[in-house]
Amino acid sequence: MSPATSRALFLDGLDRTTVPATSLAAPDQRLEPVHLHGVTDTSLHLCLPRARAEEVCAAGWGEPHQYADHATEIMVYGPRDADELAVVLGLVRESLDSARAAATR
Repeated sequence: MSPATSRALFLDGLDRTTVPATSLAAPDQRLEPVHLHGVTDTSLHLCLPRARAEEVCAAGWGEPHQYADHATEIMVYGPRDADELAVVLGLVRESLDSARAAATR
């Protein structure tokens, strides 16, 4: 359902989703904590722990994913400048770290 130019971020060594709330993909697919929406639409979807996802949305950085299954999936708005890019990259890092930690428990 994402644009053709979308790109998923996967974690090396984690071939399947073991904690569904940490992945945008179906449980039988590869763990996908983040995907970017392409070159012209710089928004992205990512998974964060529920409380953190709510906090990020309340702060105005994004909104709940319209097809969320776990209330952990959000859309983060595309950054408009270097300062916003730093925040968005931090959220991506949080998402990857959260998925990695959940998968190794």
